[in-house]
Amino acid sequence: MLCREDPIYLTPPEQVAAVCSGYCSDPFAVLGMHVVELGAWDEGQGTSWEAIAPHAPRPASRVVTVRAFYPFAESVAIRALDTDEVVPMQRIHPDGFFEAVFWRRSEPFPYRLIVTEGTRDGGRGTREFYDPYSFPLLLSDFDLHLIAEGNHFRLWRVLGAHIVELEAPNGAGEKVRGVRFAVWAPNALRVSVVGDFNRWDGRVHPMRFRHEAGVWELFLPQEVLGTGQVLYKFEVKGRYGGYLQLKADPLGFYHEVRPKSASLLWDLSRYRWHDDDWLAHRHEVQRLDKPISIYEVHLGSWRQVQEPEGNWRWMTYRELAEHLVPYVKDMGFTHIELLPVMEHPLDESWGYQVTGYFAPTSRYGTPDDFRHFVDVCHQNGIGVILDWVPAHFPKDMHGLVFFDGTNLYEYGDWRGDHPDWHTKVFNFGRTEVRNFLIASALFWLHEFHADGLRIDAVASMLYLDYSRKPGEWQPNIYGGNEHLEAIDFLKRLNEVVHREVPDALMIAEESTAWPMVTRPTYVGGLGFDFKWNMGWMHDTLLYFSKDPIYRKYHHDALTFSLWYAFSENFILPLSHDEVVHGKASLLGKMPGDLWQKFANLRALFGYMWAHPGKKLLFMGGEIAQWREWDYASSLDWHLLQWESHQGIQRLVRDLNWVYRNEPALHEWDGDHRGFEWIDFHDADNSVIAFVRWAKDWRDCVVVVCNFTPVVRHDYRIGVPFSGTWKEVFNTDWQQYGGSHVTNGEVVAEAVPWQHRPYSVRLTLPPLAVVFFKCVGE
Repeated sequence: MLCREDPIYLTPPEQVAAVCSGYCSDPFAVLGMHVVELGAWDEGQGTSWEAIAPHAPRPASRVVTVRAFYPFAESVAIRALDTDEVVPMQRIHPDGFFEAVFWRRSEPFPYRLIVTEGTRDGGRGTREFYDPYSFPLLLSDFDLHLIAEGNHFRLWRVLGAHIVELEAPNGAGEKVRGVRFAVWAPNALRVSVVGDFNRWDGRVHPMRFRHEAGVWELFLPQEVLGTGQVLYKFEVKGRYGGYLQLKADPLGFYHEVRPKSASLLWDLSRYRWHDDDWLAHRHEVQRLDKPISIYEVHLGSWRQVQEPEGNWRWMTYRELAEHLVPYVKDMGFTHIELLPVMEHPLDESWGYQVTGYFAPTSRYGTPDDFRHFVDVCHQNGIGVILDWVPAHFPKDMHGLVFFDGTNLYEYGDWRGDHPDWHTKVFNFGRTEVRNFLIASALFWLHEFHADGLRIDAVASMLYLDYSRKPGEWQPNIYGGNEHLEAIDFLKRLNEVVHREVPDALMIAEESTAWPMVTRPTYVGGLGFDFKWNMGWMHDTLLYFSKDPIYRKYHHDALTFSLWYAFSENFILPLSHDEVVHGKASLLGKMPGDLWQKFANLRALFGYMWAHPGKKLLFMGGEIAQWREWDYASSLDWHLLQWESHQGIQRLVRDLNWVYRNEPALHEWDGDHRGFEWIDFHDADNSVIAFVRWAKDWRDCVVVVCNFTPVVRHDYRIGVPFSGTWKEVFNTDWQQYGGSHVTNGEVVAEAVPWQHRPYSVRLTLPPLAVVFFKCVGE
């Protein structure tokens, strides 16, 4: 065997230079253990063994070499596990490239590396571990095939970072615990895993490229990563223009709290759920004929906590489970809808510019803390809907933008830039991108037990000319403005979700008149379960913002929604978008003096809960918040010291329970058979009346609305049945802060009125909505 001083090494100099300079795109061809044919090596050197080492006996034709790159190491050695021999490695490049040649071996053998290096505190440390470059291929051919095909709907189980146990290489006969890293970056020259464990040096742990799917992979043993929390990123070197960028893991489950952006290793298998009963019966709760009343929440500003030193902070997921969930349950809401909890870098985006499509934001705790929150919701009979943003993503360089030095996730042409939000638009025509998004949707439904997803900005996805001026867009192949690739993606998304999680709700925030949004894809629809009724929201708030004396001129804004109310399965939203950016709070939109403002808000809520469609109310509306919503501060809970604000809160609570207990108010929400006008012509008095029918036709609720501050006596309304009609709800009742103009019970008279054989004479309270039920034949 040659002495250590003999300057003979078998690694081609160009390979050494590629590794040391960070340009090696095939590290497994260089690093690790290799069997070298000396005849081929002689030819590569351009000379003979005898000329290079005249005093050394020529070895066998095949030898084994082990190569390693550790730029911070003082020394590296190899422990041969079959003989327990420790062989020092030769530093053949000053940057830290080491090689050991086993001249008397011709077959691979099991080994571990022993690395001694200086520590940051000035000491020395030694680690012994299996060489990461001795492990075979990690991802299966079938996984890669599904990824390339765009049909790997459990993508989060193969890409990203996962704690695994692998067979030790070369027949060592033991299990090796560590982390398998994998990332899709098909156009990169080199991708490396970096973190504190390798001093964020992208040369140390370059990954193997799997050409079949454009995926890079690497396994790092636990001894390499060390103890404690593992922070990591992917260092991506592009093929063009010197591109070199640190990227957070696109499928990471946990990330640092902004402004930091590294990914953190997290094991999703540890949490134990306690919501089996909810999941078993969820299909009954979320049917179209069931009451769905949604409380929309921004977790950071619902209620903040003041610390002893006076600072205000967000509640954690676990604190929210303790305080928010009982509140929502007491208020009678059936569901909580969360503004996006996916990781995002900018608080001001409210979560709608996502960088972590597989990670709940760490602002409020860990992934398991968020699971606990969902779990507690379910244990209390409350469903959880998550806002989800597949339309666009931000340009933060640690995120998806220009991921591998090319337009990978985004369109590379004019379609790739969103003019409204200055973000990037997903390339809906690329199979891997569609797969990424569909897998993200399924991830939240499977791994976090979400009960539904509300898809943000659907309108911006449907139209090529959305927010674009003439000349800024190009028509599709048929000459239209429809975004065919995005439309196809939405249909595919809903098909896959409804196949995989049949009882999950898919909700579209769609603000145009696009047809059949909530109709099945097999009849030409987009396949959503519900659509936000933005038209109802706009027209209703416009009507209520008018002084009552002028409302008769805007009566059609109040009644127009019933012309299309049954064309889709609608949710009536009074959402966060209506109480920001100078639009005023709901109470602030109401006209009149102080009493009239509160009365108008009560009437708005009464009308909304009586109108066909499921309900959604953004937090703060139920306590009549005066100021606009501010994402950075808590709701104004101190307002509840005043009776008028308590009255609004009681009203919303009671409306929810009336809505849940009266089948007529929810069973036919999406069907014209559940609604019948009694009178919509009385614009002069700003009065409307209608019937809400249950599936049992004998069970109905008559609703009468008076949207002026005038008490109207002896106001006759036609009713469908004879008998006694009881006032079961009145927004003017005293407990809500009203003037308590009430009817109690009235007896129907055999006086035909409004095309009905019976009628009742009522006293209509001012600025109020009243519900009546027949309690006797």
